Amino acid sequence: MINKHLTKYPVYVFLLCWFWACKTPELASRQENKAVPASYNNSQDTTNQATIQWRQYFADPNLVALIDTALKNNQELNIMLQEIEMSANEVKARRGEYLPFVHIMGGAGFEKDGRFTRHGAVDENIEIKPGKEFPRPLPDFMIGAYASWELDVWKKLRNAKKSAVMRYLSGIEGKNFMVTNLIAEIAGSYYELLALDRQLDIVERNVEIQKTALQVVKMQKESAKATQLAVNRFDAQLLHTQNLQYAIRQQIIETENRINFLVGRFPQPIARNMASFNEWGQDPVQAGIPSQLLLNRPDIRQAELELGAAKLDIQVARASFYPSFRLTAGVGLQAFDPTLLIKPESILYNLAGDLVAPLINKNAIKAMYANANLKQIQAIYNYERSILNAHIEVVNQLSRIDNFAKSQDTKSKEVEILTQSITISNNLFNSARADYMEVLLTQREALETKIDLIEIKLKTMIAKINIYKALGGGWN
Repeated sequence: MINKHLTKYPVYVFLLCWFWACKTPELASRQENKAVPASYNNSQDTTNQATIQWRQYFADPNLVALIDTALKNNQELNIMLQEIEMSANEVKARRGEYLPFVHIMGGAGFEKDGRFTRHGAVDENIEIKPGKEFPRPLPDFMIGAYASWELDVWKKLRNAKKSAVMRYLSGIEGKNFMVTNLIAEIAGSYYELLALDRQLDIVERNVEIQKTALQVVKMQKESAKATQLAVNRFDAQLLHTQNLQYAIRQQIIETENRINFLVGRFPQPIARNMASFNEWGQDPVQAGIPSQLLLNRPDIRQAELELGAAKLDIQVARASFYPSFRLTAGVGLQAFDPTLLIKPESILYNLAGDLVAPLINKNAIKAMYANANLKQIQAIYNYERSILNAHIEVVNQLSRIDNFAKSQDTKSKEVEILTQSITISNNLFNSARADYMEVLLTQREALETKIDLIEIKLKTMIAKINIYKALGGGWN
């Protein structure tokens, strides 16, 4: 009875198969969370220094020249640019998939059928002209064009193209994020180089001060006012300070070469302006509000585009459950004699349409669809993580700027006090009212405190570079 109905109503069979093929499994879904806190420190001021162009943010001409060179020559950045070009070619390939494919072809050959085959028997009995048989073996000459076109009914191909476009744009945002990091790394290394120059200058000045103190204690020993122990301690202190120079000089070489590597050139001295170490970084920080990170941070925009592409990939995977429609057509000339190709009787053409739909054993399609959904969920988590990470980076750098600024104030007072103490201890020692150990200890503490002050100043400057990067500045 069932077979009778199926035979009588083939349309029902077709519709049943269609419904079965188009049925897609239900999968768990999740929506991304874009919520961020209202402010960083209870301020609703939307002024954001991330909008400042990096040439204005870093005004030192030497630093600007280094960054300009790096944006042209940095190997890692250039590798990323090639990746973007490949993504652009992928977009072109996807765009071409939903347009008709047209090919031209030509060919020549021979064909010899067996005498007792269908074609062979026909050849034996058919004459081209009276008294003339078909040639054996039979030549075959053909020239023509054929086309195929998959009808994008379910927007599978268009969604795949849109997904490729989003990944291309994501690659551009990835490049922007790399530019931001590159600029911040070069600026940080540049100011680290200036800090090392300052430290080296402080050490060299202290070497001269300690040389003078050593001469004084030697003279006191000659006049029996000091002992050889005092001379040895002053001499050892001088050697210790002189030794600091070599470690700092090595750091200078390595920092210069780190910058040279980022700039994409072989080792050479880095031109720099010592004055900018004191001049830069005096302006107050303007962080705006957290919601601006969604627009300013390239890594957040990159994650958002990747999420959009993942959503489209689900649509592409779902379309695999639906029937696909393809048109094929061909037109050309074919004959066993090249001189006959120009005759109308040699014209051949064809037109066909195909409908293909998965019916049973759809495990591969289901797995592809499930993986596309899981990748979308991964992209959601990555997007939310990017937002959370950006907000925490900003909060951390704002805190660093505040605490290092306070530390710099207290350390500056300490340096001032110890600098005065060097003169006082020397005078007391010369008048025999202080022990030489007090002089040595004061000199060492003053030197260490001055070096510490430079390091704190550098940390403050690095924090201001990092807050610029954390807010999304530097790529524009």
